[in-house]
Amino acid sequence: MAVVADSASGWLLDTLALVNEWYQVRGDLSVTSVNKAPDSKSSYRVRDDLFRLHKPHITLKPHPESCVSESGANSAPNQGPGVRKISNLILEGSRQLIQEGFQKGLLHSPSGAEEEKCESVSEVYSNKRNLADLCDMTRDMASGSSPVFTVNVLGTESPSSSDYLSHITENPSECSQVIHLIGEKYLIPPRSSFLLSDISCMEPLLHYKKYSIIVIDPPWENKSVKRSKRYNYLSPMEIKQLPIPALAAPDCLVVTWVTNRQKHLRFVREELYPHWSVRALAEWHWVKITHSGEFVFPIDSVHKKPYEILILGRLLTSDISAARESESQVLPPVPQHKIIVSVPCSLHSHKPPLSEILKEFVKPDVDRLELFARNLQPGWTSWGNEVLKFQHMDYFIPPETPN
Repeated sequence: MAVVADSASGWLLDTLALVNEWYQVRGDLSVTSVNKAPDSKSSYRVRDDLFRLHKPHITLKPHPESCVSESGANSAPNQGPGVRKISNLILEGSRQLIQEGFQKGLLHSPSGAEEEKCESVSEVYSNKRNLADLCDMTRDMASGSSPVFTVNVLGTESPSSSDYLSHITENPSECSQVIHLIGEKYLIPPRSSFLLSDISCMEPLLHYKKYSIIVIDPPWENKSVKRSKRYNYLSPMEIKQLPIPALAAPDCLVVTWVTNRQKHLRFVREELYPHWSVRALAEWHWVKITHSGEFVFPIDSVHKKPYEILILGRLLTSDISAARESESQVLPPVPQHKIIVSVPCSLHSHKPPLSEILKEFVKPDVDRLELFARNLQPGWTSWGNEVLKFQHMDYFIPPETPN
């Protein structure tokens, strides 16, 4: 289970333990290569050094111009009343969850050797291949041809590399499967599906399923991203063109990851969600901590915050029959504010899985979709131009040989 502790304020998650559970089948961490029988000797688990964080990224010394005083005064820029209120909610809400994390053994004070080892792995995984380049190949191959909306089902035949591009691939089995794509190996978790494409080729999703949970992690436009050539970004207008209403089932729960810029928060609440006919319901925060229970950045830091924001909303149902059906199955209200506390993965833009904490706000056994995903999850369809990025075999290792 991902949820180590819960309170009125939110949840403490163990992301590493949950992800490792995804590859556990009937007590064994089992993997199947396409067209081959399960092989327990080829089983895998996530590299735990990706979650080995014992020291904050930045530690600031108290300073009267950059700290929130007991009276709430703060002279630092970009630290208005709204930010101070959120900081207080996070400080208060995190305290109990972090204490329970220590009591249950998830959190602990690091030894000197652990701190040194943590520093040594920070840049190990910085040179992965860019899957987004493959999507340029897809556009070239697809030009002038009629779209064919087929689904690749792993285990029935051996798809070619081109079959993985702009076609939905599905692993319906209870075993993980290994696929080969452009000379690289990727691990596909059980009961998952994915579409590797860019925003110009989302049509296969529209012919696949309707979703009751849609999680979106847009590549937000900002100055640092513009200066860097490593990441693509979308303008607000391009994000508005995402076909959310066409992908959503009645009462769909829409969750959007937002940066800490007030401009983006206002855009989601006041423009994006109304454009999609989604009613904004709540603002939650993912709070990132170390294994020693410290925030990864000081809560009063002007430039970097130890949290990211999620805006939750529901699709407004216009269909009368669908509305009547949804009224017969009353869903719990989404709380206006919750916090999700966890030790983050060292991989850039890796978000914690949300299934365990969102399931109480939707009907059982619903279809779920993540847009702009970089990894796969059981029970989810994932889409993006780097959707397999964190499924690369280099991020997994065989379990320890039993004594």
